[in-house]
Amino acid sequence: MAYIKMKRESLLHNFSFLKDLFDSNDLHWGVVSKLLCGNELFLQELIDMGVREIHDSRISNLKKIKEINADIQTVYIKPPAKEAVEDLIRYADVSMNTEYYTLKWLSDEAVKQRKVHKVIIMIETGDLREGVMGEHLIDFYSKVFELPSIEIIGIGTNLNCLHGVMPSQDKLIQLSLYKQIIELKFNRDIPWISGGTSVTIPLIMNKQIPRGVNHFRVGETLYFGVNLFTEKLIPGMREDVFEFGAQIIEITEKPMLPIGELGANPQGDVMELDSNLYGQTHYRAILDVGLLDLDPKYIIPLKDNFEVVGASSDMLVLDLQKNKAELKVGDVLRFRLKYMGALQLLNSDYIEKRIE
Repeated sequence: MAYIKMKRESLLHNFSFLKDLFDSNDLHWGVVSKLLCGNELFLQELIDMGVREIHDSRISNLKKIKEINADIQTVYIKPPAKEAVEDLIRYADVSMNTEYYTLKWLSDEAVKQRKVHKVIIMIETGDLREGVMGEHLIDFYSKVFELPSIEIIGIGTNLNCLHGVMPSQDKLIQLSLYKQIIELKFNRDIPWISGGTSVTIPLIMNKQIPRGVNHFRVGETLYFGVNLFTEKLIPGMREDVFEFGAQIIEITEKPMLPIGELGANPQGDVMELDSNLYGQTHYRAILDVGLLDLDPKYIIPLKDNFEVVGASSDMLVLDLQKNKAELKVGDVLRFRLKYMGALQLLNSDYIEKRIE
């Protein structure tokens, strides 16, 4: 059976690195857990490390966090659907919002549950995902400040997740100015400016965060140690928090080119043949995992003695060339993962989850 393994020591190392970074800059931060897909074993690891604010995009995952430790501050990180409002008020202490009607529903439900629900208003700063447009902010805030059982604790922005727009000092200064305008206009205190996700960490390291921007949401860099500007490992961090392993279920020397008339495979692809490869053979291995579980472009072999040929729904095919490593049926091949690969594997019920 294929597995994904979380290495406790590497995760703790990265957490400690980031905690020192944020503490030394007097910044608040929460850990984004959506990658973990609600896996209780892995969520428990976050809490055991000392994480006290966890962000997620699935309410069912926030429910599990509250079941593990009710004292964790839970943050729902996308505007909620109407049908989710009741559970959101029950399991999320904070949510990120952009629509007045949604906030009215949250207000009504918070009154019913006798709770005060905290809200971060997301502002559009260029990536064109969620966010209130700047020219509408004053009118927007004039209405939401009147809603009962709603406490506006921050403004925030999201960058890089849709069109790849990168954060900058100018965009964060813009966010800080919005906060000042709103506070002066309405005589209200807004404690948080939530300046972004892992992609903003290089700005923190380079002392480029404007005054007032004081809160961040971090997931990818915690789990992969990556600088999202350069796509390289941050010095001092680790990239091996997750490891993927799958077992060889067949290994045979076969022709390098398929035999017969070619049509499209189930993914719609048609193979282009290299006539220079006719008559040549290589060893091929099949792994016990497939497209149902992950896209092979998101895995990185820990050894370079094979390459991925392709995949079907439940099997991954590798080219071992002459199989100099003398691999055999039953051997487990190990891989590092990119973010989307880990997300796919963690979301699959067919993949075993382990802690090292």
